[in-house]
Amino acid sequence: MQTKWLEDLIALSHTGSLTRAAEQRHVTHPAFGRRIKALEAWAGAPLIERRGTSVHLTGQGEKLLGYALQMVPAMAQARSEIAGADGEGRAATVTLTTGRTLARTVAADWLARIRRQRAGVRVVVRTGSMAETLQRFERGESDFMLTYHHPQIAMRLSSHQYLQRRVASDRLVPVGKVNALGHASFGFDTAQAVPYLAYADTLALGRLVRDHLSNHPKAPRLAETIECDSADALLEYALKGLGVAWLPWSLAAGACKAKQLAPVGSKALEIGFEIRMVRAKRKLSPAAESFWQTVDPG
Repeated sequence: MQTKWLEDLIALSHTGSLTRAAEQRHVTHPAFGRRIKALEAWAGAPLIERRGTSVHLTGQGEKLLGYALQMVPAMAQARSEIAGADGEGRAATVTLTTGRTLARTVAADWLARIRRQRAGVRVVVRTGSMAETLQRFERGESDFMLTYHHPQIAMRLSSHQYLQRRVASDRLVPVGKVNALGHASFGFDTAQAVPYLAYADTLALGRLVRDHLSNHPKAPRLAETIECDSADALLEYALKGLGVAWLPWSLAAGACKAKQLAPVGSKALEIGFEIRMVRAKRKLSPAAESFWQTVDPG
């Protein structure tokens, strides 16, 4: 049995799709299917079942998934300890995986705040989509994961295996470029559809905005003109006057204070969410344990 087969099972549990799981694991669909079959042969039981267009784990698959979520990080930790990550004259390393926008905002604030505690410690930050960061974290490739939390985008994380701390609160605010009078160039109080700068489906923030608007009784009329998988890019597009974007306030606050952007519509269109730091319950390296003590509940 190969560890990568267990990583495949974890990816499949998150996506519910052989095709999407294969894409996340950077292998072809046939190759991924063969690896799942090899894992089933090793386990001696069917691990997946198809229901229409989606794929679900069987009872045996769920049981093996529980072990996979323990074994994969444990093997990564063992490799790190054997390699002497905190010894043999090398600087201790702490690894954080997070989204690209959080790396620029909340993670940057946190690292700046604890810079005195970082003396002699090397910090590695890895960014990606919500699915990518979760997979890295569950494979044990990082000590910590900084992530968004909201009921609509909640991750599947066992409270028996992981600890979470809320480190900050944020909100998605519809913003648009300011005109010569100091007001937003766009408004939701007209019959005309407003140019909309949307997140790609791969981003958790995109799913959050879509769900909010689809269930909002007074959702504005929007005409999607641009879709992008980067909140930073959407910020620039909004600054160029290309439309309205729902941006994290932590990202857009500076431009709003500088009167380059302004909120559009009422506060009822805003979406509040939390930002959480997550770690495994197992003992981490001394450097990582020290860092965890700097994570103050927000």
